[in-house]
Amino acid sequence: MKIVVLSGGISTERHVSLVSGTSVCRALRERGHKAIFVDMFMGLENYKGNLEDAFNTPDGFCEDVAIETEVPDIEAVKKSRKFKSPSRLGKNVLEICALADCVFLGLHGQDGEDGKIQAALELIGVPYTGSDPLSSGIAMDKAMAKRIMESCGVPTPKWQEITYSAEDIPKLRESLNLPCVVKVVGGGSSIGVSLPETKDELDYALRDILKYGNRVIIEEKIQGRELTVPVFDDRCLCPIEIVPPEGMSFDYVAKYQNGDKGARELCPAPVSDAEKALLSKYALKIHKALGLSVYSRVDFMLDKEGRAFCLEVNTLPGMTPNSLIPKAAAVEGMTYPELCEKIIELSLKKQNKIYLS
Repeated sequence: MKIVVLSGGISTERHVSLVSGTSVCRALRERGHKAIFVDMFMGLENYKGNLEDAFNTPDGFCEDVAIETEVPDIEAVKKSRKFKSPSRLGKNVLEICALADCVFLGLHGQDGEDGKIQAALELIGVPYTGSDPLSSGIAMDKAMAKRIMESCGVPTPKWQEITYSAEDIPKLRESLNLPCVVKVVGGGSSIGVSLPETKDELDYALRDILKYGNRVIIEEKIQGRELTVPVFDDRCLCPIEIVPPEGMSFDYVAKYQNGDKGARELCPAPVSDAEKALLSKYALKIHKALGLSVYSRVDFMLDKEGRAFCLEVNTLPGMTPNSLIPKAAAVEGMTYPELCEKIIELSLKKQNKIYLS
């Protein structure tokens, strides 16, 4: 198959997306597909050949990339693009996608998980991996997803949605209960998330998060274990526990760095059969309530009483070989290249397309 692996973009999760995309592209090429890596924002501005010949490029446009310890400087990324345009799509992105049999979405965050690129691909008639535009958009909006959780009986921490400006912070500092969790509604990779315990920390968090947006949810802080449940092909894979470094929260650095600063991931998670069944029931329930397709990853807190609280749902979770869904799939004997290929097969089947191995 001719496959475009679309990654990068200009979300705060750009670095993670680049690693997901290049990893998926290499895995699909290993399986014999004509896969090429395309950065959604940069496009093919450095490619000089005919678009039809791009799928025959020897390396698939895969570069050596890594997840940095710092959040990407999006303004610097924008300035580095040669193709000067207000478009968030780089040169020939839609044109090369139109020539593909399928687009594998290796995007994360804004413009990737929010349904926008899915809608664009549907308009040009190109199949893609994962969920449809509407389901993606609802799941990406944490406030909307919370409402769906409540409506279908999936427990979630007490929360409220606020839209604010810097002038509102002194009043919020006094009125909000602590400790709490502050999250920008459309963020990911723990960017735009803070866990303040004092009024000074809350003040700082509210000011800092304005960099990412002025619409946030304020959530009750649940004490307990952080777990995530991958949903794949309408069933749950094994729960995974994330154990942050001692004294640290599960922030951007803890998620993606090795060593003392990195989190430990216990796969399968050491949970009882009853806890596993409860987590799986809620994960599959919210996956279906949101109308999601093929795969997702649902994050939970499990308190000391064994109660599970759903935090959020990821429609395009990380897809590096060391990401959580590939780890859970490996427990069931599925290799990383097989998983990437199976995601395409299921996606095409969902969209009534014929899978060509």
